[in-house]
Amino acid sequence: MFKNAIVRKPCPKMLSGITSKDFGTPDFQLATQQHEKYVEALKSCGVNVKVLDYDNRFPDSTFVEDTALCTPKCAIVTNPGASSRNGEKEIIKESLMEYYEIIEEIKNPGTLDAGDVMMVGDHYYIGLSDRSNKEGVKQLIDILEKYGMTGSAVEMSSMLHLKTGLSYLENNNLLVCGEFIGNSEFSKYNTIEVSDEESYGANSLWINGSVLVPAGYPKVLKNIQQLGYKTVELDMSEFRKLDGGLSCLSLRF
Repeated sequence: MFKNAIVRKPCPKMLSGITSKDFGTPDFQLATQQHEKYVEALKSCGVNVKVLDYDNRFPDSTFVEDTALCTPKCAIVTNPGASSRNGEKEIIKESLMEYYEIIEEIKNPGTLDAGDVMMVGDHYYIGLSDRSNKEGVKQLIDILEKYGMTGSAVEMSSMLHLKTGLSYLENNNLLVCGEFIGNSEFSKYNTIEVSDEESYGANSLWINGSVLVPAGYPKVLKNIQQLGYKTVELDMSEFRKLDGGLSCLSLRF
């Protein structure tokens, strides 16, 4: 169960954030409204939310998940793989110190975005992506093992982040799409396949028994509801324009 979450408000400079898509320029005012509803949804799931002010130095800094991994034993400040985002690691560390006595760090030449990390109990699946390299993954596994947890690398070929195409919903249920469908690494889970047409819905977020689901993906929503979860739909249109999803917008612990 999650007790706390940290989020950061989107900044006006988000209009120049990193994107690989062609969905248009984000509407800052609408993004702000969507972010407020996201915070309300987290609170409705019983989570205490710390809302950090926006930081215009970093256009993508609302996607706070990439900057740290919060485990039950320690927080791990990452070393983001995109140069324009790397400085975000310094500004998140101060906030984490309010909650954690132990803070570890991924160091050069290792790079790691925590959007590439999926927690399943005490095990962490870590995607080898354009943002997270082998050295970063090795360092993370070493840190996890130091505190009695485990990690394993997952080869990737096309997804931006591991959790772009995977979402663990607890109770052995796993949303999968794209290159992860049929991957033997996940054969022990009850996998719910997400079609290419609804691939954005694969990044749904389990919070204390409920699942936050991006609005506009009816098949994904139905499949999650049929598993017995309470669902909360959230419009994520402006964050999708920057390759961001539901999990990207918070650190949860």
